[in-house]
Amino acid sequence: MDKIKALHDEIIAKVREYYQLAHAPQVCAPFVPGTSRVNYAGRVFDEQEMVNLAEAGLEFWLTYGRWSREFERKLAAYLGIRFALLVNSGSSANLLAFATLTSPLLKERQIRRGDEVITVACGFPTTIAPIVQYGAVPVFTDVELGTGNIDPAMLEAAHSPKTKAVMIAHSLGNPFNLKEVKSFCDRHHLWLVEDNCDALGSRYDGKFTGTWGDIGTSSFYPPHHLTMGEGGAVYTDNPLLKKIALSVRDWGRDCWCESGVDNTCGCRFTGQFGQLPRGYDHKYVYSHFGYNLKATDLQAAIGCAQLDKFPGFTAKRKANFQRLYDGLKDLPQLALPEKYPESDPSWFGFLITLTAQARFTRNDLAQYLEAHKIQTRNLFAGNILKHPCFETLREGRDYRVVGTLKNTDKIMNDALWIGLYPGMGDAKLDYMVQIIREFCTK
Repeated sequence: MDKIKALHDEIIAKVREYYQLAHAPQVCAPFVPGTSRVNYAGRVFDEQEMVNLAEAGLEFWLTYGRWSREFERKLAAYLGIRFALLVNSGSSANLLAFATLTSPLLKERQIRRGDEVITVACGFPTTIAPIVQYGAVPVFTDVELGTGNIDPAMLEAAHSPKTKAVMIAHSLGNPFNLKEVKSFCDRHHLWLVEDNCDALGSRYDGKFTGTWGDIGTSSFYPPHHLTMGEGGAVYTDNPLLKKIALSVRDWGRDCWCESGVDNTCGCRFTGQFGQLPRGYDHKYVYSHFGYNLKATDLQAAIGCAQLDKFPGFTAKRKANFQRLYDGLKDLPQLALPEKYPESDPSWFGFLITLTAQARFTRNDLAQYLEAHKIQTRNLFAGNILKHPCFETLREGRDYRVVGTLKNTDKIMNDALWIGLYPGMGDAKLDYMVQIIREFCTK
């Protein structure tokens, strides 16, 4: 055992040494304006992520295990919420959150085929995909230009006797009007699913986004607020929703034993389930049509180190946003992000929308920035209804639109965003301001 420990310690020491030689800031190439690439996002890590990954690799448990449990515990504690479930991506988190609401255990509140779910067309497709995939009917409303979020004034018009839920995202980390949306959902007894994938660490009225509704979701893909390569989470305060989500995440099984553990329920071979023979092994009883959406302990080990740094990540995102805002706010051609007074965003990106005074197109600006090594992104799908995936769907049968989507189309045509991730130093931020001002004033 002494030899194993000595070898273990030597490996970990070498990992720390490797980080210092290969990845530490002092060994990275300096930023050269006009030559170095300004990516919209990137990983921010130090030796601890690599040490945790090595530790998990040496343990070689691989699947869901102690690191996954630790990450779930730490994430729930950070958010001040009772339950967090680790999954393999943010898209899987949205799928799991919605699938949870289709469980028969919810009785009259179960979302069934043909029920309606209020959402927006402006955003990422996997906020909407589970609604369509489960045979529910998405009801699309317009967004506000300033925030890129749902216009709460349209909620009542979108409501019908078939409405069961609202499922929307906090756009680029900017909280939607949670006071109005939550009040609407409570008034009509609707589920609220917060797609918090771009907004982990954001607060509204002092409370973390993702914890206002019935279920929140996160993504841990590299550009997001923290990363484990691939990964995501579903979180809730509702014990029944947690029970269902755990079942659906883990193949739909009725059993809640962790990997490598048997008979947590104490009645593994004595229970009666459905029409199965009495005493059928509880580990192979299925109460839902589920998936295997678990992440691995290798990913979770990285996430545990990232969570320890997370408050600093959030502070840096806010500071970077303010530096960009202050540098661009006087340009009449550009409309910059707006937020509610109650909002304290942990910004994911910096949204820029052209005004009527712009004598250029969004693509003109994007191509100028890209030519100067500045990476840009559109606001995801822009208007999801315009994409090929909707060509086989019919309005009135497969989805509804409330009013016009004028602002959604404006964002689709005239908006882009640039990065402000925590690893972006002042030199890169100032360079982006310089190039954008140069383009707008030439």
